[in-house]
Amino acid sequence: MIKRKFKGTGLKTGRYKSKIRPMVKIGRKKLREPREETLFGVKRKTVPHEFVLEALSPLSPRTNPMFGCLAVYVGEKIVLILRDRPRYPRDNGVWIATTLEHHESLRREFPNMRSVGLLGKKITGWQVLPADAADFEETVLRACELIVAKDSRIGKVPKGRRRSR
Repeated sequence: MIKRKFKGTGLKTGRYKSKIRPMVKIGRKKLREPREETLFGVKRKTVPHEFVLEALSPLSPRTNPMFGCLAVYVGEKIVLILRDRPRYPRDNGVWIATTLEHHESLRREFPNMRSVGLLGKKITGWQVLPADAADFEETVLRACELIVAKDSRIGKVPKGRRRSR
């Protein structure tokens, strides 16, 4: 075996004749959210179904990005997720945080409500008021009225925020 150093490879033996190249990480292309111009030319993401935040304004809701959507919190409870994405358009609309025991009573008030299909289960705690429904805005505003009235059927305390006993 010949002991010599090849330029730029760091190898001392002669059995490798080409340079070692660093591994290239190949990633998936991310879908870009629609953006809008704001004051002073600063760009920010648009808020899907912004009228929901206006309807909940008496409660001073806060928002966080979640799953490429916008989660809406009132106090320590997550109450809604606002979704308007190009992938899986069937689940676009307003997701309601609830539990299985409240599905039937909420479905009487919101006949178009269904489980979120994107989550892969037949029945989930998340229910969607679909954006493609004819009465979407009226239905969502009714859900916001229930949230403002502190209806116990809507909203969950996220697991990481539950108080220990």
